[in-house]
Amino acid sequence: MAFPMRVRLAALLATSVVVLVACGTDDDPQASDPNDRPTRTHKPSPQPSQTGSPASSQSGGSTPATVAVPLYFVGDTPQGPRLFREFQQVEADNPVDEALAVLAAGAAQDPDYRSLLPEGKVTLVQGDNAQAIGVNVPAEWADRPDGMSAKEATLAVQQVVFTVQGALQSRVPVEFYSDGLTPVLGVDRSSFKASQGALALVNVTEPEEGSSPGDAFTASGVANSFEATVPWEVRDQSGQKVLDGFATADGWGDKLYPWQSQVDVSSLAPGTYSFVAMTDDPSDGEGGGPTEDSKTFTLQ
Repeated sequence: MAFPMRVRLAALLATSVVVLVACGTDDDPQASDPNDRPTRTHKPSPQPSQTGSPASSQSGGSTPATVAVPLYFVGDTPQGPRLFREFQQVEADNPVDEALAVLAAGAAQDPDYRSLLPEGKVTLVQGDNAQAIGVNVPAEWADRPDGMSAKEATLAVQQVVFTVQGALQSRVPVEFYSDGLTPVLGVDRSSFKASQGALALVNVTEPEEGSSPGDAFTASGVANSFEATVPWEVRDQSGQKVLDGFATADGWGDKLYPWQSQVDVSSLAPGTYSFVAMTDDPSDGEGGGPTEDSKTFTLQ
Protein backbone atom coordinates (compact mmCIF):
# COMPACT_ATOMS: atom_id res chain seq x y z
CA MET A 1 0.00 0.00 0.00
CA ALA A 2 1.43 3.38 -0.97
CA PHE A 3 1.39 6.25 1.46
CA PRO A 4 1.79 9.99 0.91
CA MET A 5 5.26 11.45 1.08
CA ARG A 6 6.19 12.01 4.68
CA VAL A 7 6.78 15.38 6.23
CA ARG A 8 8.33 15.61 9.61
CA LEU A 9 5.97 17.67 11.74
CA ALA A 10 8.76 18.98 13.91
CA ALA A 11 10.34 20.53 10.85
CA LEU A 12 7.02 22.12 10.12
CA LEU A 13 7.01 23.78 13.47
CA ALA A 14 10.44 23.96 15.11
CA THR A 15 13.73 22.13 15.31
CA SER A 16 13.49 22.28 19.10
CA VAL A 17 10.97 19.43 18.94
CA VAL A 18 13.91 17.07 18.53
CA VAL A 19 15.25 18.13 21.91
CA LEU A 20 12.05 17.30 23.74
CA VAL A 21 11.42 14.06 21.88
CA ALA A 22 14.91 12.88 22.68
CA CYS A 23 14.14 13.02 26.39
CA GLY A 24 11.11 10.72 26.00
CA THR A 25 11.02 7.24 27.50
CA ASP A 26 9.18 4.06 26.66
CA ASP A 27 8.52 3.68 30.40
CA ASP A 28 6.41 6.81 30.47
CA PRO A 29 3.09 5.69 32.04
CA GLN A 30 1.22 8.49 30.31
CA ALA A 31 2.15 6.82 27.02
CA SER A 32 0.33 3.70 28.20
CA ASP A 33 -1.75 4.70 31.24
CA PRO A 34 -3.78 7.16 29.18
CA ASN A 35 -5.07 4.15 27.30
CA ASP A 36 -6.78 3.00 30.48
CA ARG A 37 -10.43 3.98 30.51
CA PRO A 38 -11.75 5.89 33.53
CA THR A 39 -13.42 3.50 35.94
CA ARG A 40 -16.70 5.42 35.93
CA THR A 41 -18.29 8.64 34.80
CA HIS A 42 -20.85 10.94 36.36
CA LYS A 43 -21.19 13.35 33.50
CA PRO A 44 -24.64 14.84 32.96
CA SER A 45 -26.15 13.83 29.64
CA PRO A 46 -26.50 16.91 27.45
CA GLN A 47 -25.57 14.99 24.32
CA PRO A 48 -26.16 11.35 23.32
CA SER A 49 -22.46 10.89 22.49
CA GLN A 50 -21.51 11.64 26.10
CA THR A 51 -23.74 9.03 27.72
CA GLY A 52 -23.22 5.41 28.59
CA SER A 53 -20.27 3.63 30.16
CA PRO A 54 -16.84 5.24 30.11
CA ALA A 55 -15.50 2.59 27.76
CA SER A 56 -18.31 2.72 25.23
CA SER A 57 -22.04 3.13 24.77
CA GLN A 58 -24.43 1.42 22.41
CA SER A 59 -27.76 2.46 20.99
CA GLY A 60 -30.34 0.49 19.09
CA GLY A 61 -31.56 3.66 17.39
CA SER A 62 -29.84 6.24 15.26
CA THR A 63 -27.31 7.30 17.91
CA PRO A 64 -23.92 5.75 17.06
CA ALA A 65 -21.92 3.71 19.54
CA THR A 66 -19.21 5.68 21.31
CA VAL A 67 -15.93 4.93 23.03
CA ALA A 68 -13.91 6.89 25.58
CA VAL A 69 -10.54 8.11 24.31
CA PRO A 70 -7.84 10.19 26.01
CA LEU A 71 -7.17 13.57 24.44
CA TYR A 72 -4.24 15.79 25.36
CA PHE A 73 -4.76 19.52 25.73
CA VAL A 74 -2.49 22.29 26.94
CA GLY A 75 -2.81 23.91 30.35
CA ASP A 76 -0.67 26.27 32.42
CA THR A 77 1.71 25.15 35.16
CA PRO A 78 4.49 26.84 37.16
CA GLN A 79 6.91 25.19 34.73
CA GLY A 80 5.09 26.69 31.75
CA PRO A 81 2.48 25.14 29.45
CA ARG A 82 2.19 21.36 29.71
CA LEU A 83 -0.17 18.63 28.52
CA PHE A 84 -3.19 17.46 30.49
CA ARG A 85 -5.23 14.38 29.67
CA GLU A 86 -9.02 14.49 29.25
CA PHE A 87 -11.25 11.54 28.38
CA GLN A 88 -14.05 12.21 25.92
CA GLN A 89 -16.62 10.03 24.19
CA VAL A 90 -16.22 9.80 20.41
CA GLU A 91 -17.90 7.66 17.76
CA ALA A 92 -16.53 4.13 17.96
CA ASP A 93 -16.36 3.45 14.21
CA ASN A 94 -13.36 5.78 13.71
CA PRO A 95 -12.11 6.85 17.14
CA VAL A 96 -8.67 8.11 16.10
CA ASP A 97 -9.93 10.55 13.47
CA GLU A 98 -12.76 11.59 15.78
CA ALA A 99 -10.28 12.27 18.57
CA LEU A 100 -7.99 14.24 16.25
CA ALA A 101 -10.95 16.34 15.06
CA VAL A 102 -11.84 17.24 18.65
CA LEU A 103 -8.19 18.04 19.34
CA ALA A 104 -7.78 20.25 16.26
CA ALA A 105 -10.99 22.07 17.14
CA GLY A 106 -9.69 22.74 20.64
CA ALA A 107 -12.97 21.38 22.04
CA ALA A 108 -11.81 20.62 25.57
CA GLN A 109 -14.50 20.14 28.21
CA ASP A 110 -12.29 21.70 30.86
CA PRO A 111 -12.17 25.50 30.34
CA ASP A 112 -8.61 25.54 31.70
CA TYR A 113 -7.42 23.54 28.69
CA ARG A 114 -6.70 24.64 25.12
CA SER A 115 -5.13 23.31 21.92
CA LEU A 116 -2.08 24.72 20.14
CA LEU A 117 -2.72 22.95 16.84
CA PRO A 118 -3.14 25.15 13.77
CA GLU A 119 -6.41 24.92 11.89
CA GLY A 120 -6.68 21.96 9.59
CA LYS A 121 -7.75 18.33 9.30
CA VAL A 122 -5.53 15.64 10.80
CA THR A 123 -6.27 11.99 10.02
CA LEU A 124 -4.88 8.53 10.60
CA VAL A 125 -3.37 7.05 7.44
CA GLN A 126 -1.55 4.06 8.90
CA GLY A 127 -2.47 2.19 12.04
CA ASP A 128 -0.14 0.49 14.46
CA ASN A 129 2.05 -1.89 12.44
CA ALA A 130 4.49 -2.52 15.34
CA GLN A 131 6.90 0.00 13.83
CA ALA A 132 5.07 3.28 13.33
CA ILE A 133 1.69 4.99 13.32
CA GLY A 134 1.09 7.26 10.32
CA VAL A 135 -0.79 10.55 10.64
CA ASN A 136 -1.63 12.84 7.73
CA VAL A 137 -1.32 16.61 8.35
CA PRO A 138 -2.29 19.59 6.18
CA ALA A 139 0.22 20.97 3.70
CA GLU A 140 -0.18 24.36 5.39
CA TRP A 141 1.61 22.91 8.41
CA ALA A 142 4.86 22.95 6.49
CA ASP A 143 5.85 26.16 8.28
CA ARG A 144 5.42 27.19 11.88
CA PRO A 145 2.50 29.67 12.04
CA ASP A 146 3.17 33.29 12.86
CA GLY A 147 2.94 33.89 16.57
CA MET A 148 3.67 30.28 17.54
CA SER A 149 6.87 29.83 19.54
CA ALA A 150 9.17 26.83 19.21
CA LYS A 151 8.06 25.59 22.63
CA GLU A 152 4.42 25.83 21.63
CA ALA A 153 5.21 23.91 18.46
CA THR A 154 6.80 21.19 20.57
CA LEU A 155 3.62 20.80 22.61
CA ALA A 156 1.48 20.84 19.45
CA VAL A 157 3.44 17.85 18.17
CA GLN A 158 3.13 16.04 21.47
CA GLN A 159 -0.63 16.69 21.61
CA VAL A 160 -1.01 14.61 18.46
CA VAL A 161 1.46 11.92 19.52
CA PHE A 162 -0.10 11.29 22.93
CA THR A 163 -3.67 11.44 21.62
CA VAL A 164 -3.07 9.01 18.74
CA GLN A 165 -1.15 6.58 20.91
CA GLY A 166 -3.87 6.75 23.56
CA ALA A 167 -6.71 6.21 21.09
CA LEU A 168 -4.92 3.19 19.58
CA GLN A 169 -3.70 1.94 22.97
CA SER A 170 -0.18 1.74 21.61
CA ARG A 171 3.21 3.28 22.37
CA VAL A 172 4.51 2.80 18.82
CA PRO A 173 6.18 5.99 17.50
CA VAL A 174 4.16 8.35 15.30
CA GLU A 175 5.20 9.43 11.82
CA PHE A 176 3.70 12.44 10.03
CA TYR A 177 2.71 12.60 6.35
CA SER A 178 1.47 15.24 3.92
CA ASP A 179 0.35 14.70 0.33
CA GLY A 180 2.71 15.86 -2.41
CA LEU A 181 5.37 17.34 -0.16
CA THR A 182 8.98 16.42 0.33
CA PRO A 183 10.65 16.81 3.73
CA VAL A 184 10.57 20.48 4.78
CA LEU A 185 13.79 22.49 5.03
CA GLY A 186 15.79 19.42 4.06
CA VAL A 187 15.06 17.64 7.33
CA ASP A 188 14.76 13.87 6.94
CA ARG A 189 11.52 12.23 7.96
CA SER A 190 11.50 10.86 11.48
CA SER A 191 9.18 9.28 14.02
CA PHE A 192 8.17 10.71 17.36
CA LYS A 193 7.78 9.12 20.75
CA ALA A 194 5.65 10.47 23.56
CA SER A 195 7.83 12.70 25.72
CA GLN A 196 7.59 12.64 29.50
CA GLY A 197 8.77 16.26 29.63
CA ALA A 198 5.62 17.44 27.85
CA LEU A 199 3.28 16.36 30.64
CA ALA A 200 1.93 18.28 33.61
CA LEU A 201 3.04 16.83 36.94
CA VAL A 202 -0.52 16.19 38.14
CA ASN A 203 -3.72 15.32 36.29
CA VAL A 204 -7.26 14.61 37.51
CA THR A 205 -9.28 11.88 35.79
CA GLU A 206 -12.18 11.71 38.27
CA PRO A 207 -14.33 13.63 38.99
CA GLU A 208 -14.92 14.71 35.41
CA GLU A 209 -15.49 18.33 34.48
CA GLY A 210 -19.15 19.25 34.89
CA SER A 211 -20.10 16.01 36.65
CA SER A 212 -22.44 15.36 39.59
CA PRO A 213 -20.56 12.71 41.57
CA GLY A 214 -22.86 12.49 44.59
CA ASP A 215 -22.13 12.81 48.29
CA ALA A 216 -19.03 10.58 48.12
CA PHE A 217 -16.76 9.70 45.24
CA THR A 218 -13.34 8.33 44.40
CA ALA A 219 -11.05 10.99 43.00
CA SER A 220 -8.26 9.67 40.78
CA GLY A 221 -5.56 10.67 38.32
CA VAL A 222 -1.81 10.54 37.80
CA ALA A 223 1.00 12.56 39.33
CA ASN A 224 4.72 12.87 39.95
CA SER A 225 4.80 14.57 43.34
CA PHE A 226 7.34 14.78 46.15
CA GLU A 227 7.34 11.58 48.21
CA ALA A 228 4.26 10.44 46.23
CA THR A 229 2.04 12.85 48.19
CA VAL A 230 -0.82 14.38 46.19
CA PRO A 231 -2.68 16.99 48.27
CA TRP A 232 -6.22 17.86 47.23
CA GLU A 233 -8.82 20.46 48.11
CA VAL A 234 -12.49 21.09 47.48
CA ARG A 235 -13.13 24.79 46.88
CA ASP A 236 -16.39 26.70 46.71
CA GLN A 237 -17.33 29.14 43.95
CA SER A 238 -15.40 31.94 45.65
CA GLY A 239 -12.25 29.83 45.60
CA GLN A 240 -12.26 29.22 49.36
CA LYS A 241 -11.12 25.80 50.59
CA VAL A 242 -13.96 23.90 52.25
CA LEU A 243 -12.41 20.39 52.42
CA ASP A 244 -8.93 18.99 52.02
CA GLY A 245 -6.98 15.75 52.15
CA PHE A 246 -4.29 13.90 50.27
CA ALA A 247 -3.68 10.82 48.16
CA THR A 248 -0.60 8.64 47.97
CA ALA A 249 0.50 7.85 44.43
CA ASP A 250 2.05 4.52 43.46
CA GLY A 251 5.48 6.16 43.15
CA TRP A 252 7.31 9.38 42.41
CA GLY A 253 10.51 10.90 41.05
CA ASP A 254 10.92 9.40 37.59
CA LYS A 255 7.49 9.50 35.96
CA LEU A 256 3.75 9.93 36.57
CA TYR A 257 2.05 7.39 38.80
CA PRO A 258 -1.64 6.64 39.46
CA TRP A 259 -3.28 8.00 42.61
CA GLN A 260 -6.76 7.93 44.10
CA SER A 261 -8.54 9.18 47.20
CA GLN A 262 -11.97 8.80 48.76
CA VAL A 263 -13.75 12.16 49.02
CA ASP A 264 -16.79 12.66 51.26
CA VAL A 265 -18.66 15.87 50.42
CA SER A 266 -21.87 15.00 52.26
CA SER A 267 -21.31 17.88 54.71
CA LEU A 268 -21.41 20.47 51.92
CA ALA A 269 -24.49 22.38 50.80
CA PRO A 270 -25.83 21.89 47.27
CA GLY A 271 -23.98 24.01 44.74
CA THR A 272 -20.98 24.16 42.43
CA TYR A 273 -17.52 23.28 43.67
CA SER A 274 -14.05 22.52 42.32
CA PHE A 275 -11.95 19.50 43.13
CA VAL A 276 -8.28 20.51 42.94
CA ALA A 277 -5.35 18.06 43.02
CA MET A 278 -1.81 19.38 43.27
CA THR A 279 1.79 18.38 43.67
CA ASP A 280 3.40 18.62 47.09
CA ASP A 281 5.70 21.64 47.32
CA PRO A 282 8.51 21.20 49.87
CA SER A 283 10.23 24.33 48.52
CA ASP A 284 7.32 26.44 49.80
CA GLY A 285 6.83 28.14 46.45
CA GLU A 286 10.48 28.59 45.58
CA GLY A 287 10.07 26.71 42.31
CA GLY A 288 6.95 28.63 41.32
CA GLY A 289 4.51 26.71 43.48
CA PRO A 290 2.67 23.44 43.01
CA THR A 291 1.18 22.23 39.75
CA GLU A 292 -2.62 22.02 39.97
CA ASP A 293 -5.44 20.44 38.00
CA SER A 294 -9.05 21.22 38.84
CA LYS A 295 -12.46 19.88 37.90
CA THR A 296 -15.76 21.65 38.52
CA PHE A 297 -18.59 19.49 39.88
CA THR A 298 -22.10 19.99 41.19
CA LEU A 299 -23.80 18.76 44.35
CA GLN A 300 -27.54 18.41 43.98
